[in-house]
Amino acid sequence: MAAGKVLVLLGLVLVALGLLLLYAPKLFAWFGHLPGDIRIEREGFRLYLPLTSSLLLSLLLSLLLALVRR
Repeated sequence: MAAGKVLVLLGLVLVALGLLLLYAPKLFAWFGHLPGDIRIEREGFRLYLPLTSSLLLSLLLSLLLALVRR
């Protein structure tokens, strides 16, 4: 039963995040352009490594999951 509640809660969070991204995209325009995100662009070559953004996302998801477990 608890797993069902967690899945419903995660679904609602994803719907809310999707609506935010759809109707207010400028709120998250900074994501992916943080210091520490590596971007190399040359003719015929593009490399993008979002290191800082990935670390921030991992931290936020870890905190969210820790709160859900309690």
